[in-house]
This record gives sequence, C-alpha cells and structure tokens, in this order.
Amino acid sequence: MAFIPDMLDMCILDILQQDARTTNKEIAAKLGKSVTAIFERVKRLEAEGYILGYIAVLNRHKLGNALVAYTSVTLEMHGHDRLSAFEESMRSFAEVQECYKMSGQFDYLLKIVTADMEAYDSFYSNKLSKLNNIRKIRSLFVLSETKQELGLHLKTEFIHRTK
Repeated sequence: MAFIPDMLDMCILDILQQDARTTNKEIAAKLGKSVTAIFERVKRLEAEGYILGYIAVLNRHKLGNALVAYTSVTLEMHGHDRLSAFEESMRSFAEVQECYKMSGQFDYLLKIVTADMEAYDSFYSNKLSKLNNIRKIRSLFVLSETKQELGLHLKTEFIHRTK
C-alpha cells in the first residue's frame, strides 16, 4: 500500500521547509509529540521521497550572480535522442538553474543565473547557441523580484513564510 502523509507529516514538512535546521526535539515540542515519533516520521518522509534534501538558501546578489534570465528554447527535431541530448547539456551547464520541458509555443524553459549581461552573453554565445538542434532562443531578463517562494503551501497551521 502506498504511503500517504497525514496532517502530522504535513506539519513536519512545513516546519522543515521554514527552517531545515529545526531539530527533531524542536519539532516534537511544537507538535506535542515525542522526539522518537518525529525522528521516525522524518526518516519515513525521507525514505518515501517527500524530503529530497536539505539546503541553505544563498543570497545570489552577495555572491555575484545578479542577472536572472528566463530563456525559452525551441528545438528543430523532437526525437527521444534529441530531447535527451538537450536535457543532458542543460544538466551540465552551471548557469542553468532550472530546465522545464514545456507544452505550447516552445519546447523548454530555462532559468539562467549569471553575474551580469556580459556573462550571459558568453553563456549564450559559447554554450547554448552552439548546441545542435536549436531552432530558436528567446530570453527575458528579470528587472526585480517581487515574490520568490521556495516552499510549498501545505495548508497547515505552521505556515509562517518570511521569504
């Protein structure tokens, strides 16, 4: 039988989304459960693939990555080998933070992060546009960020977003 998280599991997930450094002891205190029960639930959520990993969210501006571009890519041909080759290239490019296969007007949407326009131009000219099977590339550049959320809305009482 497939594992389906209950409301307690969802609360644990929500707390960890807010701060992945929250200890099992702290989660247990917030939820009125034993540390052992929380430990076992967290391990199960990890084993079942609900928790994929734990990361620190970094300030890209302070680290010199000020430019964000959303780039749509249309391919010439769409055979399995061609799609796989494109996706493998995207995984290898450090500048590509996200890559989505899309339906509609283009084939892929990329989120590309670089230091500045010069670095983006270098990525575009020396990597992206040199790939085989590219028909069209269109880029939109982010001027400012109004909202950026990393967590999912799980509809628990522990939703206290600060980002």
